Order: sequence, then structure tokens, then C-alpha cells
Amino acid sequence: MPVRKGFAVWEGSIREGRGSVSLESGLFEGPYSFSTRFENAMGTNPEELIGAAHAGCFSMAFAGVLGQKGTPPRKIETTAEVRIDPEGAGFRIVSSALSTTADVPGISEEDFHRAADEAKANCPVSKALTGVKISLEAQLRK
Repeated sequence: MPVRKGFAVWEGSIREGRGSVSLESGLFEGPYSFSTRFENAMGTNPEELIGAAHAGCFSMAFAGVLGQKGTPPRKIETTAEVRIDPEGAGFRIVSSALSTTADVPGISEEDFHRAADEAKANCPVSKALTGVKISLEAQLRK
């Protein structure tokens, strides 16, 4: 299996410094700083990137579970809200709230939610976030 790389460069102190993050593929590069992470300044932050990774991973896992059950989706849209809170002298990522809506022809509401829960439990990013509360709200589009 391939190994994927992400890169970061940081210059300066934690509050006044600035950095950039990028992907090995070259498809994304963005600035980050204390204010992009803990305030609302323009730029990215690690939690936003984890959220994108979690939403993407869950959506693929959900499509896989649905396909295995003979009900492949037409479309899955997922958001992951990643929360970071103060803890002691630092911070801790405490939760990732997944919210998904999917168009899945021919599936019952019960089977839909069972498949969503299975995908949440087994997506590799969910597994990597062990110790973080992961919630799921799933809506079947009719």
C-alpha cells in the first residue's frame, strides 16, 4: 500500500509565527497560524484538514459498505466538524461530528443507518482518531 505524505513548515513563535502546509500530490498548499487555528483568520489549520480527511474517508467507506450490501449510492455528501478544546497547558482534539446525506435507491431506513454506523466504525480515519468522540447524523435522501 502507498504511503502518503503531508508537509508543514513553521517559522517563529507560536502566537506570532506563521507556517504553511502542503500535500505530496501538490494539489493543496495553504498558510496557517495561531489565528487561523484558534481564531477566525483566513487560512487553514490542522483540524480543518482532519475534518476533510474524515469526511472523505467516511464517504468512501460508506459507499463501500452500501455497495457490498447491493445498494450502491448515487451520491454521498458528508461534513465533519472537528472540535479542539483547551486541556491542561495545551489543547486536545475532542470530537469529530460527521453529518451525511446520501441518495441510495432501494434501501430501507434501518439498513441505511446500519450501513452508516458500520462505515463510521471501520473507516481508517475513524480508527486513527481513537480517543476522539465521533458522532454521526445520517439522513437518507428520498
